[in-house]
Amino acid sequence: MLEDVATLAMTGATTVVAAMATDAWTTARARVARLFRRTGLAQQTAIEAQMDGHAALVARSVDADGARQDLVPVWRLQLAEFLREHPDAAEELQRLVGEVQAELPPAQQIWRQTNVARDNGQVFGALGGNVIVHQGPREQPIPRQTVAGEEPEDAE
Repeated sequence: MLEDVATLAMTGATTVVAAMATDAWTTARARVARLFRRTGLAQQTAIEAQMDGHAALVARSVDADGARQDLVPVWRLQLAEFLREHPDAAEELQRLVGEVQAELPPAQQIWRQTNVARDNGQVFGALGGNVIVHQGPREQPIPRQTVAGEEPEDAE
């Protein structure tokens, strides 16, 4: 359940932020405001002000995509907390995501992911899918073959 909330919150956050400063913003703003009506008028008003401020920030930013990327964690946290308090809103958030994504310009529907592993580390990532990893035992080195009568190279 917690994993589903985290996934939905992240999807909702990327969608809402992607809509900022696009033609899809009017729909996204209205649907998010309606979603947050469950929290009461004061909280809903605060969310609307936050949305307006963030959309204005993206609109005036020299690097709108960078601004959007910086705002995704803020909205992921906001939506995750909202879903924990109002689990009954999950279906409405899923519908919101579908409606807004359908209105996004094609360029805004593309998200990049960069994964880096260092120092014998492993990293697994997927956009819109699953990663299934089966770990097995480490492979043993294959012994070197020698020709009859010759000494192996590493023998001394």
